Amino acid sequence: MNFTEITVTELAAKLADNATPYQFVDVREPHELAVVTLPRFINLPLSAHAEWSPEIYTRLDKDTETLVLCHHGMRSAQMSQWLIDRGFTHVSNIIGGIDAYSHCVDPALPRY
Repeated sequence: MNFTEITVTELAAKLADNATPYQFVDVREPHELAVVTLPRFINLPLSAHAEWSPEIYTRLDKDTETLVLCHHGMRSAQMSQWLIDRGFTHVSNIIGGIDAYSHCVDPALPRY
């Protein structure tokens, strides 16, 4: 594992920081996004990897801090490692994913 991991509390602080140019990536499926999303995240569904992967360097800056989210943290860990393997320098997996965020940070968000 060459990427770092952050908590959902740390994510909340980064989402509130509009001065730092973070990249937020959500690898969940469209039907999951229909239940709950967070602002500032772009969606790159892991299952559609073949469609968006050739454009990864035009969609994301490899030197900007990138935070990756999924439902519980497993798919985002896969994506985090994939980004590191392609030369991205500051990648963090969000531990517990959107489920932990809705449980610990914003209980008003729906859980599934």
